[in-house]
Amino acid sequence: MKNQLLLILLTILSLNCYSQISFEKGYYIDNNDRKINCFIKNIDWRNNPTEFEYKLSENSEPVIATIKSAKEFGIDNVSKYVRIAVNIDKSIENVNSRILISKEKNPVFEEEELFLKVLLEGKASLYSFQEGNTEKFFYSNDGSKIEQLIYKRYLDIENNKVSLNKGYKQQLWNDLKCPTFNMSKVENLGYDEKELVRFFEAYNKCNNQESISFEEKEKKDLFNLNIRPGFNSSSLSIENSFINNRDFDFGNELAFRFGVEAEIIFPFNKNKWSVIIEPTYRQDYKSERSRENSNVSGGILISKVNYNSIELPIGIRHYFYLNDDSKIFLNLSYVFDFPSDASSIQFFRNDGSMLDELIIRTNSNLLLGLGYKYNDRYSLEFRYQTSREILGRNPNWTSKFNTASIILGYSLF
Repeated sequence: MKNQLLLILLTILSLNCYSQISFEKGYYIDNNDRKINCFIKNIDWRNNPTEFEYKLSENSEPVIATIKSAKEFGIDNVSKYVRIAVNIDKSIENVNSRILISKEKNPVFEEEELFLKVLLEGKASLYSFQEGNTEKFFYSNDGSKIEQLIYKRYLDIENNKVSLNKGYKQQLWNDLKCPTFNMSKVENLGYDEKELVRFFEAYNKCNNQESISFEEKEKKDLFNLNIRPGFNSSSLSIENSFINNRDFDFGNELAFRFGVEAEIIFPFNKNKWSVIIEPTYRQDYKSERSRENSNVSGGILISKVNYNSIELPIGIRHYFYLNDDSKIFLNLSYVFDFPSDASSIQFFRNDGSMLDELIIRTNSNLLLGLGYKYNDRYSLEFRYQTSREILGRNPNWTSKFNTASIILGYSLF
């Protein structure tokens, strides 16, 4: 199963490079201070880029510009990045890494040339740099040198705990003065993009200066709740390695399924990745088979299966945009299965008396889905599940339960 998971993951990740992300109107400034209007590939960077791809016209071949060849670039009404050599503290921020976290309270700066993301421009300007899960903010005032706003976790050896150096509050209190600002305005200011942007806007307004905001627009539909009815086509076969003539192929059965899917969309990379959780009711898989068996009175062995469960797939989804209204998606999920107490496989003699009963207790399995979504509201998905063992707690028995599904989806919000 691990090999299957790795193969499917590699397939999804390799397909990612072919997904459609549009080139949008923008510009860049080269090292000779020339402004070149162009079309920039907007991949909705989560981490600050070190290069970007652009076209001089919509039909021209794409070209890559690096941090060495561009002083600035921007996408109209979306984002702006400037190349700056700044002092940055890159101390470990993970509070779980007590061994790696810095024991030094003060930042340890290293000079590095970066593309800083411009959040707000004005008399005072605000910038950000994100790497992994850590986001750091920078500022300048009246054209001063851009400096990092200090916020650092460190290991307080004396008290044996992780503490915070919130030096950014003192920096802002010293450098961004306004008669209407009191100490509590700074003391209550979080090291957070939205709060800092509001503070800088208030400072610029206090000084009768306009602010140009490049703050990321609020992204809609970061959570979807979808109802997903459909049909399962399932098959089951069982084998016994100890008793002869107990093997059965119960064949293929069609049954209704109904799921409610919660989708949490990651707010980067053009909203192309999401986490999905879909509690699903699966209608009974029922089948009956008989076979000759000389070891059973009457010479006929009859087997009946009744398998009902609630499935809980948890996984990831990746979208491939076709146009503004249409997109294809791939799912990869790990399926937890919770069979009802009545789920079992029973064996009967020809006279109807029960010979044996196997209680169904299942193992988890994988599923892969391929679908189409229209207008962020309607979807159609084909889904295939790898074989599921449903007799794992019964010695000497093995089983293969396979399911393929057609699922319709409708997004409530």
